[in-house]
Amino acid sequence: MASISTTSPPPLKPFGWLTSLFSVMDRYIASELIMPFLFGVGAFSSIGVAIGVLFDLVRRVTEAGLPISIAVQVFLLKLPYFIGLSFPMSMLLSCLTVYGRLSSDSELVALRSCGVSIYRLIAPAIVMGLIVTGITFAFNEAIVPAANRQASNTLDAALNKKEPSFREQNILYQEFQNVKQLNGDRERVLSRIFYAKQFDGKQMKGLTILDFSQNGLNQIVASEAALWNTDQKTWDFFNGTIYVVAPDGSYRNIIRFTQQQIQLPRTPLDIAQTSLDPGEMNIAQIQEYLSLISQTGNQKEIRKLTLRIDQKMAFPFACLVFGLVGATLGTQPRRGVGRGTSFGISLVLIVSYYLFISICEALYQFDILSSFLAGWLPTLIGLVFGGVLLVRISR
Repeated sequence: MASISTTSPPPLKPFGWLTSLFSVMDRYIASELIMPFLFGVGAFSSIGVAIGVLFDLVRRVTEAGLPISIAVQVFLLKLPYFIGLSFPMSMLLSCLTVYGRLSSDSELVALRSCGVSIYRLIAPAIVMGLIVTGITFAFNEAIVPAANRQASNTLDAALNKKEPSFREQNILYQEFQNVKQLNGDRERVLSRIFYAKQFDGKQMKGLTILDFSQNGLNQIVASEAALWNTDQKTWDFFNGTIYVVAPDGSYRNIIRFTQQQIQLPRTPLDIAQTSLDPGEMNIAQIQEYLSLISQTGNQKEIRKLTLRIDQKMAFPFACLVFGLVGATLGTQPRRGVGRGTSFGISLVLIVSYYLFISICEALYQFDILSSFLAGWLPTLIGLVFGGVLLVRISR
């Protein structure tokens, strides 16, 4: 009589489907990459925060009387910024260290003799580079801007700075409209210029409006103050004069008023209340601010913000580039490569990368490069360099 087996099947391991996608070699290399990466985050973050923040805080404590508790708080709030900067550097250091050690211990030679291609060997570094790229993007968007903004507010409050959180003087806004031409095309032309001398956080003072909405200058409004009417979505102007201009440029009529409602967009108030530094904004906030600044015609600020957006988009991909370059350089046969040598090579490559970023910014300022190329060119060149180096080594 045949016996029936009562042996139960082996229990399913959590995420077993995920581990089955990667070979033992992949998991081995990936596990080796983690610790040097974390070491790099700690090392590079410490160097950056010491140079960029610590010395300045010590000076403020000794000279300006900044409380030590506030200095520690600002120090901790500034730390995420330097951690975000350290991710690409740490990726480079990790790949150089691990693949250099595998090469010096002849482990890569053994794997190559078993038929494993160089492309397959660096695949774990590429996958890890993509993961760190996503982490860097999310970290720099969700955490770093808020931490920088809180650090600035905390430091200003501790030092009793009375700087308002808005633009206090000389608010200028240009309103444009699309006008249909005789040939059927639409052209964007100036319709109004809005100027306010002061803004106290609630109302604007010393206002002048030049109205070009009807074939040239046709109206001038001068007012002592103006307040945004939230209920009626319009502007309330107080104690002013409206000068109506005839087509020949002469004054046709003068109207004095105590209070007058004028239909204008809320944009001048938005511009006055915006004072965030690009380092304290994520991409969505910079784009929103850029849409406001674009209406003022401030080309210098527009160009700076446009470049900043491209740079914030391109920077996380430096993790992928440095992972590719570091892994490819590390696979080259050499002896005696330790963590110190890898750290030195990492510094040279990192300094070269940031130097090239500065060069691209300068070329952008001289209108030689577009904002897209100025923001992405260092990363793209690094990617091409890593790819060419990889193909050369694989031969």
